[in-house]
Amino acid sequence: MSQAFDAVRIGIVSVSDRASSGVYVDKGLPALKDWLARALRNPVSFEERLIPDEQAGISSALIELSDAGCALVLTTGGTGPALRDVTPEATLAVAHRVMPGFGEQMRQISLKFVPTAILSRQVAVIRGQALILNLPGQPKAIAETLEGLRNEAGESVVPGIFAAVPYCIDLIGGPYLETDPAVCKAFRPKNAIRAV
Repeated sequence: MSQAFDAVRIGIVSVSDRASSGVYVDKGLPALKDWLARALRNPVSFEERLIPDEQAGISSALIELSDAGCALVLTTGGTGPALRDVTPEATLAVAHRVMPGFGEQMRQISLKFVPTAILSRQVAVIRGQALILNLPGQPKAIAETLEGLRNEAGESVVPGIFAAVPYCIDLIGGPYLETDPAVCKAFRPKNAIRAV
C-alpha cells in the first residue's frame, strides 16, 4: 500500500439483538469490511462493534467512535419500522448536522429491487469531523447502496452513496479518501482532486 494515501480509521457497527447475543453469526461487519477493503486504496484500520438494538447503546458507540477519530462510521441494521429498530433515532441523537441526501439516495437504489424500500429509515449525520451513515442490514443491499447499480456493460446507471463520501469527508476536515474506480469512482470538483 502506497504511503501516498492517508491512513483512515473507520468505525463499523452492526446493530442486531440476535447476532449480538450469539443466536446467529453477524454478516454485517464482514460485508462492510469486505466492500471497504475493495473500494478504498487508503490504509484502513477498522473499529468494530456488534451491539443490540438499544438506543442508548447505539448512541454511545457512535459517540465513542466519532470522538476517537473515526472519519467515517457505518452502521448496519435496525433501520426499519419495527419497534426494536432504533438506529436512526440513536444516530440523530448524536448529530451535529443532518445530511438527508444520503438516505434519499439509499432508498432510491433499494426501490429498484423492492417496493418496501420506502419503509427504510436510514439517516446520515455529521458529528464533529465524522460522517455517520446508516446502511441496510443485508450484505447484498449494503453493497448496492454503497456502490450503486451498473448495467450489463459495467457502466454506472444509478450512483451509489459512496461516490459522495470522500468529498464530504474532505469538507469536514478528514483524511483524503482515494477509491478504486473499478468498484466506486469518487466524485470531487476538479479543484478538490489531489495528485497522488
